[in-house]
This record gives sequence, C-alpha cells and structure tokens, in this order.
Amino acid sequence: MLKNYDDLSPVAIDCLREIGNIGSGSAASSLSEMLGKPIEMKVPAVCVLEYQQIIDTMGGPEKIITGILVRLQGDIKGMMMFLLEDSFAQVVLSTFMNVENVQVTSLGEMELSVITEMGNIMAGSYLRALSTLTGLTIDMDIPSMTVDMLGAIMSVPIIEFSQVGDKVLFIDDGFAIDGVDIKSNIILIPEMDSLETLMKKLGVL
Repeated sequence: MLKNYDDLSPVAIDCLREIGNIGSGSAASSLSEMLGKPIEMKVPAVCVLEYQQIIDTMGGPEKIITGILVRLQGDIKGMMMFLLEDSFAQVVLSTFMNVENVQVTSLGEMELSVITEMGNIMAGSYLRALSTLTGLTIDMDIPSMTVDMLGAIMSVPIIEFSQVGDKVLFIDDGFAIDGVDIKSNIILIPEMDSLETLMKKLGVL
C-alpha cells in the first residue's frame, strides 16, 4: 500500500509524467479554442517535488500568484491547483474584455469571473483527458480562485494533505500566445488511496 510519493517506483513516476503531458496539452488546446488563437505549447517538465521546492522554484513565498483550486471527486479524490502569473490574466482579459495593463491584485469581479471560468475550462479538459486515459470517473467541484502570495496559496494543500507527506506532482509548463510567454504551473495532489487506484489502473503497481 502506498503511504506517500516516496513509495512510487521510477516507472510509476514516468507514468505520472506522461499523464501530466497529456493533461497539459488538452488544457492548452481548450484555452486556444476559447481564445480563438493558436497556442505554442512548451514541453512540460513533470516531477515530484516538496512544497518548499515548488515555492523556491516559482520565485519565493512572497511572489503574487493567481491560484485556481479545483477539488476532485469520484474515483480520484484530492486537489488540483493552477498557479498562473500575470501574463495569463493579461492575455485572457485583453482578448475577452479589451483590458490592458492588468494588475491581478486589483481586478474587478467581472475580470476575476472570466479568469476563473478559463481555469474551469482548462481543469475540465485536463481531467477529461486523464479520465479517458485511465477509464476512471473523475469529477470536480466548481473551482475557487484567489490572488495572493505564493506561500499563502500553498499553505492550503500543505495543511489539507499533510497525511500524504510533503511531496506532490508538480507540472512546470507554459505556452506562448501572440508572442507572449505564459508561465503556468499545475499541482496535482491525489489522496494516497486515489493515487494507488490510478497506479493500479495504469498497471504500474
């Protein structure tokens, strides 16, 4: 029985990497469709990291980030988070609302709603790809969005999933739209029972 991510074999980690790649590609395709613009996808780097390593990698605990949190239900229970930098909000809002020079800390309700909906669509697309790949039923609650310091945003999964350990699946990806580089990160935190279900379904446990 899996106790934490340290129990995963190299083959299982490779499997998670492939899931990360497929999900990220699906999410980017949905975003491209919504924006009506081509997206140049970068090859995601998928790894298992400690929370502190993620915070350090992304620029430190005081960095302001847009976090979209999605709770997972069904065969896979847990949490998924999109961590997005200002450039994402800038491209989305300039496309849909002709809003320029976006400051994520001072967005109005309408702008926040648009960005949350983008996160909703991307998360749904990601999970559909994962569900198709595994044959598992994966549902999601309505996403919640917050703009805060990275340390504060990351404290949510750290507290809620402390029993899973201090390591999670970190997907460092990004894409370019209209020549603008969009930095995007995804954190996938299935509960250990769910991770075991996933690994067995993929035949690596």
